[in-house]
Amino acid sequence: MAQTMFERYGGFANVSKVVMAFYDRALDSDTVGAYFEDTDLKALIDHQTQFIAQVMGGPEVYTNEVLQGVHARLGITDAAFDEMTSILGETLQDFEFDRSDIDQVIDDLRSRRQYIVTA
Repeated sequence: MAQTMFERYGGFANVSKVVMAFYDRALDSDTVGAYFEDTDLKALIDHQTQFIAQVMGGPEVYTNEVLQGVHARLGITDAAFDEMTSILGETLQDFEFDRSDIDQVIDDLRSRRQYIVTA
Protein backbone atom coordinates (compact mmCIF):
# COMPACT_ATOMS: atom_id res chain seq x y z
CA MET A 1 0.00 0.00 0.00
CA ALA A 2 1.37 3.42 -0.98
CA GLN A 3 2.13 5.90 1.75
CA THR A 4 0.06 9.05 1.96
CA MET A 5 1.74 12.43 1.72
CA PHE A 6 0.93 12.80 5.44
CA GLU A 7 2.97 9.66 6.21
CA ARG A 8 5.81 10.52 3.81
CA TYR A 9 6.38 13.87 5.52
CA GLY A 10 6.46 12.57 9.08
CA GLY A 11 2.85 12.68 10.26
CA PHE A 12 1.57 15.05 12.92
CA ALA A 13 5.02 15.76 14.38
CA ASN A 14 6.27 17.36 11.16
CA VAL A 15 2.96 18.85 10.06
CA SER A 16 2.75 20.76 13.33
CA LYS A 17 6.22 22.23 12.70
CA VAL A 18 5.11 23.30 9.23
CA VAL A 19 1.95 24.91 10.61
CA MET A 20 3.88 26.77 13.33
CA ALA A 21 6.28 28.16 10.71
CA PHE A 22 3.31 29.03 8.50
CA TYR A 23 1.70 31.09 11.27
CA ASP A 24 5.00 32.83 12.06
CA ARG A 25 4.91 34.12 8.49
CA ALA A 26 1.19 34.82 8.44
CA LEU A 27 1.39 36.94 11.59
CA ASP A 28 4.02 39.13 9.91
CA SER A 29 1.88 39.66 6.80
CA ASP A 30 0.28 43.07 6.29
CA THR A 31 -2.53 41.35 4.39
CA VAL A 32 -3.52 38.63 6.87
CA GLY A 33 -1.81 39.35 10.19
CA ALA A 34 -4.78 41.29 11.57
CA TYR A 35 -7.06 38.27 11.17
CA PHE A 36 -5.22 36.64 14.06
CA GLU A 37 -5.47 39.43 16.61
CA ASP A 38 -7.23 38.22 19.76
CA THR A 39 -6.93 34.61 18.57
CA ASP A 40 -5.88 31.66 20.70
CA LEU A 41 -2.93 30.73 18.50
CA LYS A 42 -2.26 27.46 20.32
CA ALA A 43 -5.79 26.26 19.54
CA LEU A 44 -5.62 27.63 16.00
CA ILE A 45 -2.32 25.86 15.31
CA ASP A 46 -3.80 22.62 16.66
CA HIS A 47 -6.87 22.90 14.41
CA GLN A 48 -4.83 23.93 11.38
CA THR A 49 -2.42 21.05 11.95
CA GLN A 50 -5.35 18.64 11.87
CA PHE A 51 -6.74 20.27 8.73
CA ILE A 52 -3.43 20.32 6.81
CA ALA A 53 -2.83 16.72 7.88
CA GLN A 54 -6.23 15.85 6.43
CA VAL A 55 -5.40 17.62 3.15
CA MET A 56 -2.19 15.56 3.03
CA GLY A 57 -4.09 12.27 3.36
CA GLY A 58 -4.15 11.99 7.14
CA PRO A 59 -7.22 11.43 9.30
CA GLU A 60 -10.30 13.32 8.15
CA VAL A 61 -11.52 15.82 10.71
CA TYR A 62 -13.17 18.72 8.90
CA THR A 63 -15.99 18.74 6.38
CA ASN A 64 -16.46 21.67 4.04
CA GLU A 65 -19.52 22.65 6.06
CA VAL A 66 -17.42 22.85 9.23
CA LEU A 67 -14.87 25.01 7.38
CA GLN A 68 -17.65 27.29 6.24
CA GLY A 69 -19.06 27.63 9.74
CA VAL A 70 -15.68 28.38 11.30
CA HIS A 71 -14.80 31.06 8.74
CA ALA A 72 -18.25 32.63 8.26
CA ARG A 73 -17.79 35.46 10.77
CA LEU A 74 -14.21 36.33 9.81
CA GLY A 75 -14.84 38.31 6.61
CA ILE A 76 -12.00 36.62 4.73
CA THR A 77 -11.36 38.23 1.34
CA ASP A 78 -10.04 36.65 -1.84
CA ALA A 79 -6.82 38.62 -1.35
CA ALA A 80 -6.39 37.24 2.17
CA PHE A 81 -7.11 33.70 0.98
CA ASP A 82 -4.56 34.06 -1.83
CA GLU A 83 -1.98 35.43 0.61
CA MET A 84 -2.51 32.51 2.98
CA THR A 85 -2.14 29.92 0.22
CA SER A 86 0.98 31.69 -1.00
CA ILE A 87 2.48 31.72 2.50
CA LEU A 88 1.64 28.04 2.93
CA GLY A 89 3.28 27.18 -0.40
CA GLU A 90 6.44 29.05 0.61
CA THR A 91 6.46 27.31 3.98
CA LEU A 92 6.06 23.86 2.42
CA GLN A 93 8.91 24.71 0.07
CA ASP A 94 11.10 25.67 3.04
CA PHE A 95 10.35 22.24 4.54
CA GLU A 96 11.53 20.66 1.26
CA PHE A 97 8.20 19.29 0.11
CA ASP A 98 8.24 18.12 -3.50
CA ARG A 99 6.76 20.65 -5.92
CA SER A 100 4.01 18.21 -6.96
CA ASP A 101 3.01 17.74 -3.30
CA ILE A 102 2.93 21.50 -2.71
CA ASP A 103 0.73 21.90 -5.78
CA GLN A 104 -1.58 19.15 -4.54
CA VAL A 105 -2.01 20.80 -1.11
CA ILE A 106 -2.57 24.26 -2.61
CA ASP A 107 -5.00 22.90 -5.22
CA ASP A 108 -7.00 21.20 -2.47
CA LEU A 109 -7.18 24.42 -0.48
CA ARG A 110 -8.18 26.43 -3.55
CA SER A 111 -10.99 23.96 -4.20
CA ARG A 112 -12.39 24.94 -0.78
CA ARG A 113 -12.24 28.72 -1.40
CA GLN A 114 -16.03 29.01 -1.45
CA TYR A 115 -16.21 27.67 2.11
CA ILE A 116 -13.55 30.04 3.49
CA VAL A 117 -13.87 33.35 1.64
CA THR A 118 -16.79 35.31 3.05
CA ALA A 119 -16.22 38.91 1.94
